Amino acid sequence: MSDPRVLILGGTTEARLLADALAATAPHVRVTTSLAGRVANPAARLAGNVRVGGFGGPDALAAWLRQQRIDVLVDATHPFAATISAHAARAAAATGIDHFALRRPGWPADPRDRRHPARSLADAAARLVVLGGRRVFLTTGRQGLAAFAGAELDGLHFLVRTVEPPEPPLPRSIHILLDRGPYTLEGETALLLEHRVDVLVTKDSGGPATAAKLTAARELGLPVVMIERPPAPDGVPEVPDVRAALSRLGFSPAAADTCP
Repeated sequence: MSDPRVLILGGTTEARLLADALAATAPHVRVTTSLAGRVANPAARLAGNVRVGGFGGPDALAAWLRQQRIDVLVDATHPFAATISAHAARAAAATGIDHFALRRPGWPADPRDRRHPARSLADAAARLVVLGGRRVFLTTGRQGLAAFAGAELDGLHFLVRTVEPPEPPLPRSIHILLDRGPYTLEGETALLLEHRVDVLVTKDSGGPATAAKLTAARELGLPVVMIERPPAPDGVPEVPDVRAALSRLGFSPAAADTCP
């Protein structure tokens, strides 16, 4: 295949690293990274072409793939971006192009963890009522905070960390911390102690950039409400890292080592 065209559905560190690796070692590959546009200021520049904004559903995505003559679709979105992953699977099936997901593994459990699995944001909110802690560190992102704004949680105080300011409805008692990872164990431990956190609520996003909060909670003996990942689309091959993605695309995995 001469000058293959690859669309990376991005927004994650893995998407950026894959685009960097392809640009550095396979410049003949025409790479486009698509961003949803939910974050006004992405964390880093992206190699190759960049597209910002949604496609308008699976049919519109399929039409775009045909128009741009894309050869391979790589779903490197966040593990909780279930809608776009489903749309990508349908669009790839409709066009017949190669398609796989680059999805980092979830965080492995440790015997010392006090994990409480939750199926959804609403389920996590319900578990807070049972756990009984009053000060909650909420790291589920700026969307979906309405699940924690119910009257049954009015007695709780939420420390909410997001990249950009969240929009209402919000919990009644809230302190918003605008910050972006990666985070250190020392910093996360100090944060939990400073705000006298009783319980951590997070998504099973995986990856090293935000894993330190789990270690800090473990060492402090804090319970963690862990929201489980939504099911992935059926029949879509998955790879766990950039090296495996490069190999599946037909390039040397060593190209991942050239990424900054």
